[in-house]
Amino acid sequence: MTLPLPLRPNHQVTRSQARLLGVAWFASFLVIWAISRFEVLPSPGDVVRALPALLHEQGLLGHLASSLYSNLSALAWAVGLGMFFSYLGVVPALRPLGELVSKIRFLGFAGVSVAFALWFESGHSLKVALVAFGMTGFVVAGLSDEVHAIPRDRYDYARSLGMSEWRVVWEVVVLGTLDRALDVLRQNAAMGWMLLTTIETLVRSEGGVGVLFANQTKHLELSQIAALQLVIFAIGVLQDCALGAFKRLVCPYTALKSGGTS
Repeated sequence: MTLPLPLRPNHQVTRSQARLLGVAWFASFLVIWAISRFEVLPSPGDVVRALPALLHEQGLLGHLASSLYSNLSALAWAVGLGMFFSYLGVVPALRPLGELVSKIRFLGFAGVSVAFALWFESGHSLKVALVAFGMTGFVVAGLSDEVHAIPRDRYDYARSLGMSEWRVVWEVVVLGTLDRALDVLRQNAAMGWMLLTTIETLVRSEGGVGVLFANQTKHLELSQIAALQLVIFAIGVLQDCALGAFKRLVCPYTALKSGGTS
């Protein structure tokens, strides 16, 4: 018996087939959700009815705008600092500094938040600093691995073209890993939403979706909590698609690697 192509291991499918499979799985998820009988899981109808209350009574759009601005600001700082410390690794004397910064991903917010609260006066600056702190270590770790994985023959080829060592750094390290750097950016952009909603429960002065989560959790408004989760999920997916489109615009050669398949 010959299995259909999508069920065969190690086979690729076209983009249209991948979209059809995604729609099928999404429809299956909605059906399972609708017929489920878990008491802690509100029905799709309850979630849809909770959205107007969040919009008109809880000020969802204002909280979303605050969270989105904070997340993008923190992402810009984390990526900028992460690229800076990662590319410092090309200088042997500065390489341990990048390794040290990559290890801050093991630190939690329990003690760090106290020091940051003393350093930063405004709630917005404190939120951005904490989220950027949580992401920077992961950016440095991921991008440093990409820099270390560059084959030595690429450096030798650049030198054979008469480039100076700093020109080699720019062409081989910075531009040569730009597509992978954008992948690291996409991964940490998703993680930023998880960090932000947690931090906003600690820093409530500027609002945000984390504050809404805390308020709805306090009153056990399960349908509104689920609606908030779906809204953040949708925004995160749209943000990821936008970053993917930006990567294809800046690094069009990545499409040649995938061969137009998924």
